[in-house]
Amino acid sequence: MTTAEHPPALAPLRHARERFLTGRSLPAGVPDDVVAAWRRARFFGVRPDLDGPVRESGHPVDSPLLEAAHPVLARIAPALDAGRSALVLTDERLRVLWSTGSAPGDDTCSDLSEREVGHNSAALALRTRRRAEVHGPEHFLDVWQDVSAVSVPLLSPDSEQVLGTVTVASGLCAGCRPHPGAALAEAAAAAVEAELRARARTAERALLDAYERAARGRERAVVALDGRNRLISEAATRLASPQVLEALERGARAWGRGTGESYEVSLPEDPGCSVEITPVRHEGCAVGLVAVLAPRSVEPVPESVPCPGSELTGNSVPWRHAVARATALARTPGPLLVVGERGTGKTTLALELLDGKAPLVVDAAESPELGLNDDVRGETGGAPAEGWGRAGDRPLLLRHAERLAQSDVAALNSLLDERPDARLVVTYTPGASPGPCLQRLLDTLAARSVTLPALRERAEDIRELLPALVPAPAPGSPPLTWSLDALRALESHPWPGNITELAHLVRALAHQRRLRGPVRRSELPDPVREGPAGRNLSPMELAERAAILEALRRHGGNKARAAAALGIARATLYRKLREYQGRDAGIRGGMS
Repeated sequence: MTTAEHPPALAPLRHARERFLTGRSLPAGVPDDVVAAWRRARFFGVRPDLDGPVRESGHPVDSPLLEAAHPVLARIAPALDAGRSALVLTDERLRVLWSTGSAPGDDTCSDLSEREVGHNSAALALRTRRRAEVHGPEHFLDVWQDVSAVSVPLLSPDSEQVLGTVTVASGLCAGCRPHPGAALAEAAAAAVEAELRARARTAERALLDAYERAARGRERAVVALDGRNRLISEAATRLASPQVLEALERGARAWGRGTGESYEVSLPEDPGCSVEITPVRHEGCAVGLVAVLAPRSVEPVPESVPCPGSELTGNSVPWRHAVARATALARTPGPLLVVGERGTGKTTLALELLDGKAPLVVDAAESPELGLNDDVRGETGGAPAEGWGRAGDRPLLLRHAERLAQSDVAALNSLLDERPDARLVVTYTPGASPGPCLQRLLDTLAARSVTLPALRERAEDIRELLPALVPAPAPGSPPLTWSLDALRALESHPWPGNITELAHLVRALAHQRRLRGPVRRSELPDPVREGPAGRNLSPMELAERAAILEALRRHGGNKARAAAALGIARATLYRKLREYQGRDAGIRGGMS
């Protein structure tokens, strides 16, 4: 049982708290969440008599949340019963940023985290991301035994992360649920979130204006970022590597409220371009940056060192590990086996590794009998790879080893027995169980093999792959861009055909699309747009689903009232409904 399910009677709870503080056993019926909160406070070393921090004389002045919330809360404060209630604003660490009014014990603490003061409504709202109430003896501190408080979390308008809390505290309201100040707390939180949204839009406008001033047309390489949005000119897409863009975004997020005229950003060791950075300021605060890029001469890479090109884009750990291992093996004499599902880029990687060496490329999928055995001849008197084993001057790229004729597999085994340092790269797509002869070949090459990860195993690379896969736009046409919803759909698709399948989809959209602006999720093919087949719900999701359905039933399907009853934002309820729709037919009835 929890306090959310059944409000506890305060007299028995007060008696239970006294027994807990004196180390005696608790009576039956004490809510589990209250007992757990008391135990956390004891674990953190909180003293019930609050032999700890007292409120400092001043509040932090460098908080963007306080800057947005202060004028809003100052307008709402007159509606507060100032002699009996207090209105409190905290940040995401539950530090008190601002307060007004008066309530028992409200002048005690400058930090409302459980580590400092134990159980309270602000800490509970932060943890649950919903409106929370704590009454009298549910608190751990002595000074709050005659206090009732209700808190509402403040959510970021773009990321929905919790930025802080708004609390209304008053004298004890025995049996009053919801708290009499709940409507005021929710109204204050909604007004603060609206102000945050308005300020975000204004800051985005300032970023866009700065970008347009710096770009001066399409020929300059300009990037503008604020940690949430990215504006990049066509010239910058060709010049800036993903590593440079990531470094700029980290810098934009880390600046905070700097006041200098220029800023230092830690760029990669070899960015391949020079970068001039200027802060974008709005109302005295740095809200983003504009970077102007210029080409810089780079020493050519020696031909003997394989260097993966743009076709091999990706910075995920599995992909970087595979490419690094393949590159290291290619620098030493001997054969190389590249293994992976169809479409993972095996041939592309092999060609990059053999770049500048004029390899002989043969494909067993096109002609299973390649003439690697001296006795094998094609109808024209010679097979594609005939005599390669004798000459051996050119490296051989052998594609689709799983399709080789048994005679060619035997010839390769014999060749590698005689010449273990043969200049040979073999690609192999696992499938049916290999025969003994092919298995021997795979075992021989196993020590010098690399397995490429499937695209679903490195979904974070999709955003970097897209620019490399999109064909160049027609003169005067904008490059293909993607909405966030479409990108999420691409990243969640399993891609059985891997990069090849993704490339076909991107090129089809580029050639057939007639709309302007970013590609939307609705434009994607059905299997990609609808996402992978639903999975079974976790116990937590089942409980959440049941609560949503019950709230919708009680309120006749009215989502706004259901969200209010659940103590969550209406946008959060809509997002939850979208997530569960399609997984469970039961949720569809509640959404109609």
